[in-house]
Order: sequence, then C-alpha cells, then structure tokens
Amino acid sequence: MAWVEQHGCDWRVRYRLDDGTVYSENGYPSEAAAEERALDVESDQRRKRFADPRLAKTTIDEWIRKWADAHGVTMMTWSTYDSHLRNHILPFWSGTGLGDIERIKVKGWVNKTLRSKLADKSAKDVLVLFSQIIGEAVDEGLIGSNPCRKLRIAFAASPERPHASTDEVDALAGRMDPDDGLLTITAAYTGLRWGELAGLQWIRTYLDSDPRIAVDPEFGAVHEVRGQQLVLGPPKTPASVRDVHLPPFLVNELRAHHERNPDSRFVFPGARGALRRRSNFRQRVWLPALAGNETLGWAPLKEGMHFHDLRHTHETWLIEDGVPHVLRLERLGHKRKEVHDRYSHVTDAMIGRMLEQLQRRWEEDGGWSWIMEGLDEAV
Repeated sequence: MAWVEQHGCDWRVRYRLDDGTVYSENGYPSEAAAEERALDVESDQRRKRFADPRLAKTTIDEWIRKWADAHGVTMMTWSTYDSHLRNHILPFWSGTGLGDIERIKVKGWVNKTLRSKLADKSAKDVLVLFSQIIGEAVDEGLIGSNPCRKLRIAFAASPERPHASTDEVDALAGRMDPDDGLLTITAAYTGLRWGELAGLQWIRTYLDSDPRIAVDPEFGAVHEVRGQQLVLGPPKTPASVRDVHLPPFLVNELRAHHERNPDSRFVFPGARGALRRRSNFRQRVWLPALAGNETLGWAPLKEGMHFHDLRHTHETWLIEDGVPHVLRLERLGHKRKEVHDRYSHVTDAMIGRMLEQLQRRWEEDGGWSWIMEGLDEAV
C-alpha cells in the first residue's frame, strides 16, 4: 500500500518496505504526479518487481568492485574492460548512486563526452560494457530498470576493412627486414592474430611431420596489461585454441628463419629476445612499409590497412579458393554458432586441398623476396 502526503510546498509518496520500514520519496511537484508514482509502486510490489530504493543508493564504484570480483573473462578481455572503466566510465560516473543514473544523462554522456574523443565503435563498446554492468545491478534487484536500454543513438556503421592481394602482401613484406617480412607473410597465410604470433614459441611450431602451429590454451598469446606490461596468457577465446596447418613454402621459410635465430625462444621475438610490443612494430615497421619510400621508388601501398586486416585477407583468400566454411571457422579460431556448423566436420582431405591452394598462391602469384638493400643509406 502506497499513499501520498503534502510535504511543505511539494508532495511525497510513502510506502512500506518488506521489513516494515516506511520509506518516503520526496519532491513531487503535484498531487497528481505523486499519485502516479504511488500507483507504480503498488503495481511493482504486486508483480514482485519492486526494487528496495535503499539499494539504489549503492554507488557505481561499489557496484563495479562487486561486479568485477564476480566476473570471469579472459585476460585480454579484462584488460579492455579495465581500460574502459578507468578512462571513461569511472571518471564520469564515480560517486553516483545506481538509482541516480538517468537515461537522459547516459545519452548525454555518450553523445557529448564519449563521442567527442572516441570513434563511434569505441564509444559503443564503452556503452555496451556500462549497460552490461548496470543490467546486472537490475538482475540483483538493486534498481528496477536499466537506463542504458533503448537510447536511440545512431552510431556510424563500421567501414568495411581492407584486404590485400597476394602481390600486395609480398610487396609489404619485401619492404621489411627478413624477420619482420616473414611475420607479415605468416599472418597473411595463416590468419593468426597479432597476439598469437607475438607469443608463438618454437616448442609449439612443428615443422617436420604434420607441419602446423599449435595455439596453446594457457600461454598461446601475448597480452598488454594496462598498456605497459607484456605477459603470456590464453588466446582470445576457447575456440582460438587450435592447430593451424602450414603450406610447404611456409615450412621452408620458418626453418630458414630458425637457422637465423637458433637461440630464440620465440618465433618472432622483440629486442634482445623479449616479447614484441604491437605499437613498436606498427610505428617502426608496418606504417613505414605502407607509406613507401620515394628514394627507393616505393609508392604508398594499402594506406590505412591494419595488421589485423591480414586476418581479413586470409579469410578472403580462403573464400576465393572455395575452402569450406567449417574449416575457415576452425582455422581462424571462430566459434561454431550455426546448426549446420555443428553438424559438419573438418577432414584431412579438406586441409590438404586448402594447403595446396595456399601453396599455389605462393608459387603463382607470390614468392617473397627481400628488397631492403640500400635502405639504411636512403633513410
């Protein structure tokens, strides 16, 4: 039972909570507004959907600590969450009670704050995480509804990512030193992620019988913690734990690479054998290769392309070569979501035909050669 009372110049709504306590909501400008709220309270109580308003005073800081303690994700995913929380969510919402997070304020935060300094995709990712956190507060009965739902924000569609031809991949690799060039070639012909390649160890690289790279479930990828420390940990998802079979030419290239680096623990190490940092590779190797070099007669090539787009490139090549969908999913480390994916299976014959096609690409259209001679004098 809820009732209304005049309280000074305003009106208030009063009702009993489950423990018998009488609770007051103050500040309604008219008797009609207070009556409407009272009816809502009674309706929610009858339907067992009423949230104790005292719980709504829990601050977002308190709730995020509880949520984080109970939440289980991979190291890489948590690193992303932690960045969103530290850089975008807590700086704006810290100290705010869950019940005081208004839908219109969330909308203003996204449009005026997030989108002023982030690309739409990144702003959307932050909002999705915030909505997930608030949604679990609803599930726990701390608040009655999620203010992040149905905001009607028209985020720009993500542009289609570029991919490269076999010749373009060869040209990019040829503008790098041999080890960096082979890293680029390996990415394009295997579809492995940057973290999987940067963390790849020779003990998980099999170049004799059944040549393949095995992505380890415990230390199969490099992760950047808080953008600084590099650590080995699990790959992106459980589906990422997989064997990636190698065409013959890549087996030969990796053998030669091992001979050049016989004492290295990692296949593609950074300075002094340490783990390689993605940002260093991007600035020092990747972007200069894309930009070209006028002195050496290198025109700009695939400007705007990211290293991750080599995964798009590999998938595109597999589609062009008629590789079955189930094998493409397994090779790229994607989860099987559709019914027909779960009822189809990868066979040795499929793998053999795929490797033949990749070998043919290399022999007919590719054939990487290192063309960096003279670069030191030119730059």
